[in-house]
Amino acid sequence: MNLSISSITKEYHNKTVLHVPKLEFQAGELWGIIGPNGSGKSTLMKIIAGLLEPTTGTIYYNGQTYNTKIQKAMTLVFQKPYLLRSSVYQNVAYPLQIRNVPEKEIQQRVEKILCTFDIDSLKEQKAWTLSGGESQKVALARALVFKPELLILDEPTANIDPASIMLLEDRIAKYYTEEKPTILMVTHNIQQAKRLCSKVAFMHEGEIIDHGEPSRIFESENNPLIHSFIKKGLI
Repeated sequence: MNLSISSITKEYHNKTVLHVPKLEFQAGELWGIIGPNGSGKSTLMKIIAGLLEPTTGTIYYNGQTYNTKIQKAMTLVFQKPYLLRSSVYQNVAYPLQIRNVPEKEIQQRVEKILCTFDIDSLKEQKAWTLSGGESQKVALARALVFKPELLILDEPTANIDPASIMLLEDRIAKYYTEEKPTILMVTHNIQQAKRLCSKVAFMHEGEIIDHGEPSRIFESENNPLIHSFIKKGLI
C-alpha cells in the first residue's frame, strides 16, 4: 500500500504537537519511525491508522482518503496489546471472522499462525492470563493472520524478554519477505531498525527532521541533532 502524507498537523490546547508537510511511504517498504519520547511518533501512527483525526491535512492510501476498504486492509499493534477477554484462539480468529472468511479457512489459518509464533499450546488459554511476551505474540499473530497490506507496529518488542524479541523480529522479517506489505514500525532500538528496516524517519518535537536509508541516518554525521540523541542514549 502506498501512503502519501500531505500537510498533516495535530494541535492540543492550541499547541502544535505534530507537523509533517509531506512524506511518502511506497508499497513494500519497511520503515522504522524513531526519535526520543514525546517526539510525535505514536500520534503520527494513530493518525495514519485512522484512530485520530488530524487538525489539518490529508493522508492518501493508494491515492484514496481513509475509508472502510482501507481500514480493512490495515492493522495496528500497540506496545501494550489490546486483547479480547477470550481465548487466544478467539483473539487470533477475530479479524478473519469480521471479514466473513469461511470457518474452515479460519481454523486452518489460525492453527498455522499459532504454530508460526510458537503459541499453539496456548490456544485455549484466556488472554488475561498471558505474560507480556505471550500477549505480544498473540497480538502480532492476530495482526498478520489476515495478511494486511499496511502493518503499523508501535514499539512491538518493548518490555518483553530477549527470546520473544528474537522470535518476533524473525516473524516480522519473514512476513515482510513473503508478503511485501508496507510496514511502519515505531522503535527506540537503533540496532533493531538497522536489522529490519529498509528506510527510517527520525522525529523530533513533532517534525520529521530526516529520513532515508538507515546507514546514512545512523552512521553519517550529517545531522548533529540525531547523533547527539544517539550518544546520550535517548533513542
